[in-house]
Amino acid sequence: MGLWVVAILVALFCKEASLVHGDIGTANSYNPPYTPTRCNGNRQDQFPPGNLFVSVSEGLWDNGAACGRRYRLRCLSGAKKPCKDGTVDVKVVDFCSVRPCPSTLLLSNDAFAAISHSPSMKINVEYIQI
Repeated sequence: MGLWVVAILVALFCKEASLVHGDIGTANSYNPPYTPTRCNGNRQDQFPPGNLFVSVSEGLWDNGAACGRRYRLRCLSGAKKPCKDGTVDVKVVDFCSVRPCPSTLLLSNDAFAAISHSPSMKINVEYIQI
């Protein structure tokens, strides 16, 4: 029976450890118009289905190499418990045009709504490139 308890504890630990595997940053939503972008100008085909895309800050921009990268995001916290369960997969289409950028990632309204109940509030997120 002792071995069974150890197996259960290991399984629980592995499950919890897998939840924390990305970088931590902040996110806000941003409003249209979303074009032109620094990645592909006015091309409409740059936007993924469902309009799940982001604009990134200097730390992720990588001199434009970030264009087209995909990230999986999860809301961690924020004022008034804004987080929804689950994750959202997004595509980088732009560089944050505001100086200084208000957060690590600026999410399209649709992407932000997928992980947060509060449309205009800064949230803390976990993100990982996929």
